[in-house]
Amino acid sequence: MLQCAVVSPGKASHVAPARVSLKRSSTGTVQKRITPVRCHAQDDEVESVRVTRRSLGCLCGAGFMASMACGFADPAEAVQGLTAGRIPGVSASLDEEGFYTYVRPEGKSGGHGVGWSEIPQYSFKLPEGWKEEPVSIADLGGTEIDLRFGNTGEGQLFVVVAPILRFMDIGFNADIRIEEIGPPTNLIEGFAPELFGRPLEEDDVLDTKVAKHEGLTYYMWDVRPHRLVTATAYKNRLFILGTESNSRQWRRGQDGLRTVQESFRVPMT
Repeated sequence: MLQCAVVSPGKASHVAPARVSLKRSSTGTVQKRITPVRCHAQDDEVESVRVTRRSLGCLCGAGFMASMACGFADPAEAVQGLTAGRIPGVSASLDEEGFYTYVRPEGKSGGHGVGWSEIPQYSFKLPEGWKEEPVSIADLGGTEIDLRFGNTGEGQLFVVVAPILRFMDIGFNADIRIEEIGPPTNLIEGFAPELFGRPLEEDDVLDTKVAKHEGLTYYMWDVRPHRLVTATAYKNRLFILGTESNSRQWRRGQDGLRTVQESFRVPMT
């Protein structure tokens, strides 16, 4: 059997088997006859590829349907800490003061690794017109930024959830309060580079308040130029809510931003 190679421009070469037979004509010349031979192995291989592609299509289709089913699962069936992405946590209607309430949803992913307790469902009031924004590890707070909201006319809002073990020598399952971390001045100075991108300068802190709500102490700061910060600690985490606005946004939204600052709560579970 002779094999002849047929190469088409722009295609890989394909070696096709053929049977060659010789026959003498009536004139005495020898004629050569080439008969193509069907290659069953090649046909089987092509069929195998077709089946494989068909199978992959079925698998992909099944995977897509499964993911769609997961995407539309009943929110009540979600397990806290396992659902990635942004999950709506804003109340459906405004309260009597004209604010929505944000509560960290049960089922939202987050946390600081295996062995850590789930993040409590902290809450705060939210003015109308604010939208949740994507969180990036490139943010100043890095992976400890748990939430962001924004409003082009009023400013930005963020929540940081930081393990206290990161900056204090405590037990893994310690139960710490913010007073044990330090006084308000030390705490805001220590976290300013992470929150604002630079250290505090002299006279940057315009006002400091300390309040107690439902067993937890809250520190609140008014920071130059137009930043509001609230912090508290519970168990092994420090919780910080901050807002930031430019001058135009501050003139428009400062009253609502102060309501956000003062409404920040972490439940004792």
